[in-house]
Amino acid sequence: MRIEKIRTRIKKGVSEFFREEGFDANRLEQEIIFYIEKLDIHEERVRLKTHLDYFLNVLADKQSNGKKLGFISQEIGREINTIGSKANDAEMQKHVVMMKEELEKIKEQLNNVV
Repeated sequence: MRIEKIRTRIKKGVSEFFREEGFDANRLEQEIIFYIEKLDIHEERVRLKTHLDYFLNVLADKQSNGKKLGFISQEIGREINTIGSKANDAEMQKHVVMMKEELEKIKEQLNNVV
């Protein structure tokens, strides 16, 4: 949905910019593909889920390690920040802010344990 909105916006902008002069459709397609790849957050989502699952596994372990949880939370933060930098969408940005807020709460709790 987000990528389709961006695609439509770019297409409209290009049409308005070039009007009757025309443009190289192949070159435009290459640029749009490059731009869309920069916005793709699939890998970050996969890594974020992996880190979250690992965090829960370590937390559930009877010999849970606060330092290890701290390191995992740093990795979670990196993925959230990358998603935020690629978001380019107001609604997604709201979710990123909420995730950061929740992560800060987790870090505060970890500081109390460590």
